Amino acid sequence: MKYSIVIPCYNEEDNVEKLINLLSSKSDLYDIEWIIVENGSKDNTRNLLNKICEDKKNFKLVYIDENQGYGYGITKGLENSNGDYVGWLHADMQVSPDSMIEVIKLNEISKNKKVFYKGSRKNRKFIEHFFTFFMGVYATLVFQKRLYDIGAIPVLFDRELIKKLGKIPYDFTIETYVYYIAKKENYEIVRFPVYMNERESGLSSWNRGLISRIKLSWQLMKGLLKIRLNKKTNGEKI
Repeated sequence: MKYSIVIPCYNEEDNVEKLINLLSSKSDLYDIEWIIVENGSKDNTRNLLNKICEDKKNFKLVYIDENQGYGYGITKGLENSNGDYVGWLHADMQVSPDSMIEVIKLNEISKNKKVFYKGSRKNRKFIEHFFTFFMGVYATLVFQKRLYDIGAIPVLFDRELIKKLGKIPYDFTIETYVYYIAKKENYEIVRFPVYMNERESGLSSWNRGLISRIKLSWQLMKGLLKIRLNKKTNGEKI
């Protein structure tokens, strides 16, 4: 079985060399295609990726000239994939790429093709657990299916699910949306523990303080409600 793993990179110049070298060291364990999406970065990420990946096998670079969102980067990565199974990771390595290898190992011994794998984050601060719990409750109410730790990665699923996704959201709601579609299509949901690392370089929007987290949560809530209302308008069953 072949695996296509998408990793969107936005302003990750301080992380990409370590990331690519780590991924490269795992490439021979399974038939893995690493799809690195340069997601319209404003720093030197693109030039570094070109240099670092020049002699690396099993790597495919996808370029986006102007950032249009996290989900857009993943969508473009999926469009350039050809694996039997697809999934994604983050470039900041707060969740180790080793976790994806563990998921692939699980999938290799699974007898069920229709499985949706999604991480479940551990060792987090109370405030992180609070936001995670609240957003899970909100998503459950919106989509009328039990959804929790909606933003967790890594994610892995068989290629057939892509055909069921329709129009994929271009923002962070992609995480909840794909999780919800997998449940709707009666996939077996396998959640597995992932342990969070401190971000070594840079600062994500989420980690810029309480006000930033509230704003991002509000944006996510509006985005999820919009998806729900659009489906209702189109006469789709939830």
